[in-house]
Amino acid sequence: MDTRFAGEEAVTENRLSDLQRRGGVIVADVISALREQDGHLAAREQKVADYVKEHLDQISTMTIAELADAAGVSTPTVIRFCRSLGCDGFREFKLRLAQNLAVSMQYMHVNEEGEPPELNSVIDRVTSSLLTTVETLRRQLKPEPLEEAARDIRLARQVVIGGIGGGSSMVAEEAANRFFRLGIPTVAVNDSYLLQMRAATLQKDDLLLLISASGEADALIAAARIAAGYGARVIAMTRSDSTLARTAHVLIGLDLSEDTDINKPTASRYAFLVVLDAVAMMLARAQQEKSAENLRRIRASLTAYHGRTGPQPLGD
Repeated sequence: MDTRFAGEEAVTENRLSDLQRRGGVIVADVISALREQDGHLAAREQKVADYVKEHLDQISTMTIAELADAAGVSTPTVIRFCRSLGCDGFREFKLRLAQNLAVSMQYMHVNEEGEPPELNSVIDRVTSSLLTTVETLRRQLKPEPLEEAARDIRLARQVVIGGIGGGSSMVAEEAANRFFRLGIPTVAVNDSYLLQMRAATLQKDDLLLLISASGEADALIAAARIAAGYGARVIAMTRSDSTLARTAHVLIGLDLSEDTDINKPTASRYAFLVVLDAVAMMLARAQQEKSAENLRRIRASLTAYHGRTGPQPLGD
């Protein structure tokens, strides 16, 4: 039997055991477990479930005896109820519920607005949010960190760009797309394990660019520390008061609020793209001859490939 991955599998199983209930219910989300078990619990446990669903925001302050009394059952019934939802006991159930509520309430009480909005209204809402976010960004941005980032990227032997999650990984890919066109050896990484590996290979003349809306992603913080430990330069595009910001050599701070409408995609990713375009433009102008030649070659190669010579985006 191949035992090379035995240690890793053991760690994975230990972590999963904290998330998986015996029987398949996901412990990490007890609100979903409550819904899935509704009508399938023993009669007295169902009484506990009914009370909990009606008083979600009060459970964290209650003792097991208080919950049992309020639901009209015994404390052993409460314990059995908690275990039916995959928790070891009442304490774990309260912890999981509190964690769920901290992030779930805004999704559980969505305002009902009747008929879906008209298309023009949706477009106006999206564009208005975009413009507000970009205007906020413009007031915050100072040229010095952008200029320093452009200089460091231009002088780097290679650039590794890290982004974990939907928006950040998309921006990381776009950053690599921008920089390779200007002759910068660049790779984008959105896998947390691969990012640690890439960071460990960086040297004094290399650069790690990390993109994060929160600045608290463990994978990015760890990668920054690894790369810096080997002498590589670290640039962060993130919140200015975050852990990642304190880890970077160059900080491009983006302190942007998010829209409270859960149905509208976040507008902050546009702000990241604006910063990225500004850095790319500074970089291109700092090495004008090299940039122009690279872009010319790209355009010539594409024309030879598809045969079209009409107007196309010059910066691409």
